[in-house]
Amino acid sequence: MQQNVLQTPIEYLKGVGPSRADLLKKELGIFTFFDLVQHYPFRYVDKTKYYTVADVKTDNTEVQIIGKIVRMEERGEKRAKRLIAIFEDETGQLELVWFKGIKWIKPTLKIDAPVVIYGKPSAFANKLNFVHPEMEPLEEHKKSLLKGLQPVYSTTEKLSAIGLSSKGISKIMMHALQHVLPALPETTNAALFNAFKFLPLKEAYKNIHFPVHPEILKKAQFRLKFDEFFYVQLSLLNQKKIQHSTLNGAKFSTLSTNFNTFYANHLPFELTNAQKRVLKEIRRDVQTGAQMNRLIQGDVGSGKTVVALLSMLMALDNGYQACLMAPTEILATQHFAGLKELLAEMDISIALLTGSVKKASRVPILENLKSGELKLLIGTHALLEDPVIFHNLGLAVIDEQHRFGVAQRAKLWKKGPQLADGKWQPPHVLVMTATPIPRTLAMSLYGDLDISVIDELPPGRKPVTTTHRFESSRLRVIGFIKEEIAKGRQIYIVYPLIEESEALDYKNLMDGYDHILADFPPPKYQISMVHGRMKPADKEFEMQRFVKGETQIMVATTVIEVGVNVPNASVMIIENAEKFGLSQLHQLRGRVGRGAEQSFCILMTSHKLTQDARTRLETMARTNDGFEIADVDLRLRGPGDLMGTRQSGLLNFKIADLAKDQQVLHLARKAAEDLLESDPRIEKKENQYIRAEFIKQNKGKVRWSRIS
Repeated sequence: MQQNVLQTPIEYLKGVGPSRADLLKKELGIFTFFDLVQHYPFRYVDKTKYYTVADVKTDNTEVQIIGKIVRMEERGEKRAKRLIAIFEDETGQLELVWFKGIKWIKPTLKIDAPVVIYGKPSAFANKLNFVHPEMEPLEEHKKSLLKGLQPVYSTTEKLSAIGLSSKGISKIMMHALQHVLPALPETTNAALFNAFKFLPLKEAYKNIHFPVHPEILKKAQFRLKFDEFFYVQLSLLNQKKIQHSTLNGAKFSTLSTNFNTFYANHLPFELTNAQKRVLKEIRRDVQTGAQMNRLIQGDVGSGKTVVALLSMLMALDNGYQACLMAPTEILATQHFAGLKELLAEMDISIALLTGSVKKASRVPILENLKSGELKLLIGTHALLEDPVIFHNLGLAVIDEQHRFGVAQRAKLWKKGPQLADGKWQPPHVLVMTATPIPRTLAMSLYGDLDISVIDELPPGRKPVTTTHRFESSRLRVIGFIKEEIAKGRQIYIVYPLIEESEALDYKNLMDGYDHILADFPPPKYQISMVHGRMKPADKEFEMQRFVKGETQIMVATTVIEVGVNVPNASVMIIENAEKFGLSQLHQLRGRVGRGAEQSFCILMTSHKLTQDARTRLETMARTNDGFEIADVDLRLRGPGDLMGTRQSGLLNFKIADLAKDQQVLHLARKAAEDLLESDPRIEKKENQYIRAEFIKQNKGKVRWSRIS
């Protein structure tokens, strides 16, 4: 019965009705009473403080004044028409101005009646005014339940037009709470309640909307944020527990010829301590017989690919096949070329399968894969197609996991071998990402995976020197490029991809190309150009010219963000750098600094920069640490658009904020770990409320047979 109250359609709430309900659904996604109650205020206004007219300055934020309207008039014609009321208190006068809704507002204004106005002061023609202020008769104001901190809700123009401004939402919120609070079940246990001195859930919801003082508001926020994080972490940790306890993976019990020969004789450089540590973690996983799901985070150039290759050789040594799946053909081709070169002196069959591999080449690849003769397969989404049948896939490496959906990962799982009992055995999964993820975001995006971090660069790598230059320094930058080319180096010049306009991107690129041709005329200088409109074959031809050193300058859009490895390229020029996100700037910078010579990244911008853009550019110039950059990126952008759409449901927090509430997240994660440690199936009597909420939140997401 209680759940029915929470799920009552919003049109049945007093003050809503069918037409308002339709707009609430469309504009804010509010369908039920409980949806409305979870539409939290985004800030609060202290209406315990009153100003006088004499106190008010135009740099004030919102202020509240008690006074009266002494006269009013309409000025202007048609669209320029406005209603002006002269408001005064004992210290002076100011104007109240309305441009919209004059017909509706004018009859509500009473001359000489005491009122309370609230709004943001501004100045026009040296006169102080309030445009569209909130207004309330003084008597009503005194009786109002909204004393103390008042909530401010996000709304829309359409909702405000039908009376659901922030104030209108406050009114219907009061009605909703009267129904919802008595029906709210508790969602925590006594141990957590006592440990964190929680407000009861009903009190938390009441005080998140209408707090009587700042301290109780803080307690309400903490309780609701903790709950949000706690149940996400409980779900992820439970999923990880299920994988570890019920999914059997191939057991890689031995290291023999392939791994040992490569490690002893063909490893191109000494592994860093970080790489060795991660290899040990992988080795430990694949010996247990449980299926491995591990994420390797490593900055650009940290040597993730070599770790992935050594892991694949473990699979081969135990009679299994391995594959590596990359999100783009360019990246898959680069991986294939790199791995083939590393394995050149070893007798290991390796093939590349992408969408553009012709049928004549594809058929033998598929036959050899099915028979088990082909040991290593590198490719794109093409690996997921039905005709791709492995003989016994033991390890799948996925590069840049966030570009693949959950359904695609599941398809790859199904490529594992059939067992004697007719069941299939999922391969071990190793996920790699070159986009460093802040620990807080990783805990929420990848909480179901074990996480390894390669936080060291190979010896001999010099940090890239990054500088920010304005357009006024263009001639100096051109001179610097010519000096580097004279030393035999190569240069990238990258133009931004503005999503709204492919035509504009192309124009920017072509204009830039023309200017570069003028500054670097052939035949003395040779220039490659790559962009998204080119045919794959033409793109590959231009890239190869640059890779072979036949051209000194590569002019490109962000198509070269991943997948080009040219150790001789020492300079990355990023045009209109203010239009790029931090992670993209960091990825582009990673295209240089791959050789022994000092490399440079130059961020070109106009003088007109937002504060966020300045922060991004200063961060890039200050540090090469991808994890520090990712933390700044999280603070600037929030989590919603950092990782694409992967597991976006987990990031759909209503009150918690991954960037600001890291401490709460860590507490909730630890609490979830402790709970599953003491009650793995969440079945003890003292945890009954947690179990009920867990089942409610995960309905349709979790296989309940595994925890019931």
